[in-house]
Amino acid sequence: MTDTPIEVAAHPSLADIHPADWDACACPEATDGRPHDPFTTYRFLKALEDSGSVGGASGWQPRYLTVRQNGQMIAAAPLYAKGHSQGEYIFDHNWAHAYENAGGRYYPKLQIAVPFTPATGRRFLTRPGYEVIGMSALIQGAIQIAADNEISSVHATFCTEAEAIAGAEMGLLARIGQQFHWVNDGYKDFDAFLATLSSRKRKNIRKERAQAKSFGGDIITLTGDDIQPEHWDAFWQFYQDTGNRKWGTPYLTRNFFDCAQETLRDDMMMVLAVRDGRAVAGALNFIGRETLYGRYWGCIEHHPCLHFELCYYQAIEFAITHGLSRVEAGAQGEHKLARGYLPVTTHSLHWFGDPGFRDAVARYLDAERDAIDHEIEVLTSYGPFRKTNREEQQ
Repeated sequence: MTDTPIEVAAHPSLADIHPADWDACACPEATDGRPHDPFTTYRFLKALEDSGSVGGASGWQPRYLTVRQNGQMIAAAPLYAKGHSQGEYIFDHNWAHAYENAGGRYYPKLQIAVPFTPATGRRFLTRPGYEVIGMSALIQGAIQIAADNEISSVHATFCTEAEAIAGAEMGLLARIGQQFHWVNDGYKDFDAFLATLSSRKRKNIRKERAQAKSFGGDIITLTGDDIQPEHWDAFWQFYQDTGNRKWGTPYLTRNFFDCAQETLRDDMMMVLAVRDGRAVAGALNFIGRETLYGRYWGCIEHHPCLHFELCYYQAIEFAITHGLSRVEAGAQGEHKLARGYLPVTTHSLHWFGDPGFRDAVARYLDAERDAIDHEIEVLTSYGPFRKTNREEQQ
């Protein structure tokens, strides 16, 4: 198998790639159910492209990589040429600043990632049985593109731990980060989860849930065909409010949510706070095979604790009810700790064409890794679980 020549190609549009070929690499497990996560599926990445959320003036120019052997597509990667470092959540602004201060040109760079999506998943997508040759070809292909075009660097963000280990063995720099995830310990209901917390944290969560539900309306959960166009009209208002405050300009276009209605509604769970027939706040989650991914939140009215209820507690209840093993609540947020979400490690891989700069970044990553490992240890010790439960989870 490895003696047969392979062909690596870059494509400016997913329209150049057959959906079945892409998904055979991205989510081969989906033949008997949901994919591990929907974010590298053809339908999700195509929605980003078709909606104009990537391409154009977005700073995310698609260069999807494919690897073929004997005419069969055996590997793929969501590769983008990036003109900035926005929408990544594993930040390299300081690296860019240092590189350009030294007279270099950091942008454009190459990014193997799911745009605007800080969720861990495979980034080097391979058919079963082609994991080693496929990942190697994708990495070599991305580096060759960078070298041929005098591009400063290649980055693969929110990859799996296994990919990070394999990439480091191939000479890439491995970086770790931190998020907060909730883990389902076989709870039969939300009260069973609360029973594992310290008395003070348990009372605080019950108080927050009561405050949230006193906003004067109902909290509803929608999935699949129950999500209607009018719900997207409301959610777009919420998303704009959050995007304007956090990023200045929302990353996703309005058309993305129309595409989502057509091709992604079975992958999503929307939570809305509705009063007098009008949605006043909402949270959007994506459903994986074992994980619920919290992605977006917004509101047009502010009510105490409604954010915690819609984003964290409703997600936990959904995961318990549907037998999901965890909830990933997105990037950052130490406030999640008190609500049962514990710190976990995230991973990324990096390549730099300049050997001196690579060595400087490598030294930085060694120090950063020690600091993050220590922070995770400290934060975990301050988690909300009763001491016996916390010791068991460690």
